[in-house]
Amino acid sequence: MYIPKHFKMNEDEVYEFINANGFATLFSQYNGEPCATHLPLMFNQSEHALYGHFARANEQWKDAENQQVLAVFQGPHCYISPSWYETEKAVPTWNYVSAHVYGKMELMEDSQAIYDSLHELVAKYESPDSAYDLNDLEPGFIEGMSKGIAAFCIKINKIEAKAKLSQNHSVERQERVIQHLENSLRQDDQNIASLMKKNLKK
Repeated sequence: MYIPKHFKMNEDEVYEFINANGFATLFSQYNGEPCATHLPLMFNQSEHALYGHFARANEQWKDAENQQVLAVFQGPHCYISPSWYETEKAVPTWNYVSAHVYGKMELMEDSQAIYDSLHELVAKYESPDSAYDLNDLEPGFIEGMSKGIAAFCIKINKIEAKAKLSQNHSVERQERVIQHLENSLRQDDQNIASLMKKNLKK
């Protein structure tokens, strides 16, 4: 990923971003061609690893083991109009936050490790007051469902992350952009405005 120094994220920011934007696009080579699947991934910071699973019918997993794979985590993004600046000598651009995570994929065979991975995923995304609990399901049902997936771990060896939030422009111009984005009804525009304001306070 091309990352000018203005847009480089520090380690804590990267980890927070990945945890908050866990639905990723996972790329690998399958039959000699690029292949991608959209799926949730769990980031284990202490192990420096990602955990997830394919549907077993999705054959991408068959070639992916021991490959160097790429998981792309995409955050909010939006168009930035030069009409918002104080000058006409400008061009349009796009603000966004994204992280590229590289690592070697290992398929998981241990049934307890697979269950633990699924339990952590459900626990993260279920509402705190939800009545659903994976532990309440019959063990046989879980075992049967687990046969329909190919669980994996990605041992991370490189992370590249970028927060392009107009940091290469003056504070005055950033504030103009924030004002226009805050007046938008688009959620991504609002989210980028919030990130820009947070960045200005550093």
